[in-house]
Amino acid sequence: MATASVVAVGGVSISAGGGGSAALDSAAGQAAKGKSSSKKSAQKGRHSEAWERLGWRQLRKAAKRELKCGPHSFGEVQRFFLRHPCIDLDRMVFAVDDGSGNTIVVSVAWVKMPKTGEASDLKRLVDTDGTGNVSPLGGELLGLRGIRFTGENYDSRLTKKLVVIAEAAPAGGRPGEALLETAVEVAVEFPAP
Repeated sequence: MATASVVAVGGVSISAGGGGSAALDSAAGQAAKGKSSSKKSAQKGRHSEAWERLGWRQLRKAAKRELKCGPHSFGEVQRFFLRHPCIDLDRMVFAVDDGSGNTIVVSVAWVKMPKTGEASDLKRLVDTDGTGNVSPLGGELLGLRGIRFTGENYDSRLTKKLVVIAEAAPAGGRPGEALLETAVEVAVEFPAP
């Protein structure tokens, strides 16, 4: 768990404390209203706009591209990649602020497989608890330490040979489950970079 009291991200200070229950309820309500239009912006690859439609602000993002998935995965998922290598792996991590004192880190992975059947098998595997996953990019790339992705706030989608995996974790304040779930529901819609 992150216990730092203030972290600077992209020139913005983020407090790790605060965020009462009224602020959480207000942020969750605003996020629910903007989710549909946010997903439409996400599908067009408009990252900042997608978050803004939720009433949030993108603080920073970082990306990495890999040609092999095995070294960037763990558990049964890693063993899957040893038998069925991927074609391409793109990963991105975002820090977003909900405007109510809460900061969320969202990691997205786009895994391209050689065959549709392999992509389908991969999605089924990553969607099963305890089987491992593609390693999310950590908050360190954004200057945030101690971010821990647990798999609790997770979503995925399959489009032909592409599997998209999104995970969210709190980085400051006290974002509730609804905010974290909204973050992954939007992020999983982003197209591969």
